[in-house]
Amino acid sequence: MRARDLAVEYETVGVDSEALAAARLMADQKLPALLVVDAAGAPVAILPASQLVKVLVPAYVIEDPTLAAVIDEKHADRLCQALVGRTVGDCLSSKAGPPPIAAPDDTALEVAALMAQVRSPLVAVAEKDRAGTRLLGVVTASHLLHQLLSAQT
Repeated sequence: MRARDLAVEYETVGVDSEALAAARLMADQKLPALLVVDAAGAPVAILPASQLVKVLVPAYVIEDPTLAAVIDEKHADRLCQALVGRTVGDCLSSKAGPPPIAAPDDTALEVAALMAQVRSPLVAVAEKDRAGTRLLGVVTASHLLHQLLSAQT
């Protein structure tokens, strides 16, 4: 099976999209991550749900997790306010590299190896030519596992 056969439509957001809207999209559709694209629709980053959660948690709590126990529920319920006025680009990790991109003819094993190498919950499938990069779809880890397991039976 080739990457083009494994790829499915997937939600994308722009770097300038509202972070709060991106978080709602992830939550509503139970997505492990969002693919971030540029104005032309080419993949530029992956925004994992865990990175958005990290943005919600105050830095002092990340530095000393025992402080989380002393924050009352009233204040904890307002954590998502940290996303108001921020863009997806603001929430991307400074350590984040380019998104993993598979070629349409890559095999399922090549997609799996790429996903494992970069520890990403998804891999973009795109064609690259002189005009740029054209997104064909995305292969998620769960979809890849499903396809590989179904080939076992």
